[in-house]
Amino acid sequence: MPIKQLPLKKEIAYAAGMMGWSIMTNIIIVMLPYFYLPPNNSGLSPLVPQLLVFGAFNILSLIAASGRLFDAIYDPFIASLSDSSQNPKGRRIPIMKYAIIPAVICCSLVFYPLVKGESLTNAWWLTIVLAGFFISVTTYIIPYNALLAELTHSPAQKVRLSTYQQVGFVFGMILGALCNNYADLIQHFFHITDRAEALQYTIWGLSIFSGLVMILPVISIDEKEFSAAKPTHIALLPAIKNTFRNANFKYYLISDFSYYIALSIISSGLLFFVTVLLGLPDSDGGKFMGIMVILSLAFYPFINYGSRRFGKKPLVLVAFAVLSLIFVTIFFLGKLPFSSTLQMYILVICASFPLASLGILPNAILADIAQQDTLETGENHEGMFFAVKYLFVKLGQTLGIAIFAMLTVYGKDPGHDYGLRLNGVVGFVLCVLALLFFCRFKENKPAN
Repeated sequence: MPIKQLPLKKEIAYAAGMMGWSIMTNIIIVMLPYFYLPPNNSGLSPLVPQLLVFGAFNILSLIAASGRLFDAIYDPFIASLSDSSQNPKGRRIPIMKYAIIPAVICCSLVFYPLVKGESLTNAWWLTIVLAGFFISVTTYIIPYNALLAELTHSPAQKVRLSTYQQVGFVFGMILGALCNNYADLIQHFFHITDRAEALQYTIWGLSIFSGLVMILPVISIDEKEFSAAKPTHIALLPAIKNTFRNANFKYYLISDFSYYIALSIISSGLLFFVTVLLGLPDSDGGKFMGIMVILSLAFYPFINYGSRRFGKKPLVLVAFAVLSLIFVTIFFLGKLPFSSTLQMYILVICASFPLASLGILPNAILADIAQQDTLETGENHEGMFFAVKYLFVKLGQTLGIAIFAMLTVYGKDPGHDYGLRLNGVVGFVLCVLALLFFCRFKENKPAN
């Protein structure tokens, strides 16, 4: 039977899966450092000791890094399992459905420490539940993203579906970043005095909602109806090696890895930048995140047009250049000759274009790389390309959290904030590296 084109309502259902994943992932990125090692003006108590290992790494940075060690083994495994699956209902969706409930439970339990106060017991508990969360979301996101290459049948369609996917991602960012705002409402309407308890209720609610929207692509899309992909016959290790033989993929991967480290630093530090460097209430963090995301939506039509007219590469390079300047601004936050609120507005307005470009285009670029590789090799191992990418995405996110947590040793409180400002320097260097490596990426002439 001929393969059908994915209709709009199913494209929206597909994008909803990204929103659910994004909500939970951004809860972890934004709230984990703030919840376990809060600044002294937050109303929260530290939950893990601020101990140094090897003179540089604090416990939270090591916990964040250790959780991703499981992914180093599990990401390629789940990709290989998905690529080679002969399930009559498809290679991707039958695997995705098993990940949703464990992800919801583990995301919520991350914010339920066993001891109410500083304790190494909390550190061990956090290590276990973070590992469970990372494994669960990997089981969902690797096959989910591999579907992007299989459900789309032209470069323009890839960019369009990637755009819808990014809309889901940025709405997830907003909902995840508004944790403190929801907690304010819970405290007000339910008369809860304990800030940590209000945040826990908030995170349970957001996690359950995430699980519900992650179900939508599973129940809405008949994979066999819209994809002609066949199981691959390449074993796990050769499949991994094949991805790294692709020069374009290597340049793409290094740039993407640097970008996600930088993005994670911004996300992890958002509440600290707002409350410590600018002296604004923590609920403003979600508000400014929402403004940035809404402004980024205005660039989506331009990015879709520009990618067809000029190609994807030039837009990505401009986005990296703008993002590097934003990190320079972070270093000087609170010291610029403007009000704190105006400084934050300037920052989020400038960040909206990179957020849009680097949200939409990289997945579309990778889908192009995977599809071209399939044409050249005759093997459908799109899942492995996305597995390697998302292994490095998650390593980048984790390294970003770890770098941020490590730099808090040098100051994270009002009047003692040098560690927070150092994140601006690190982010600037990472964005410049991403730009330089992506300059070597060779893009085919834009085509519809």
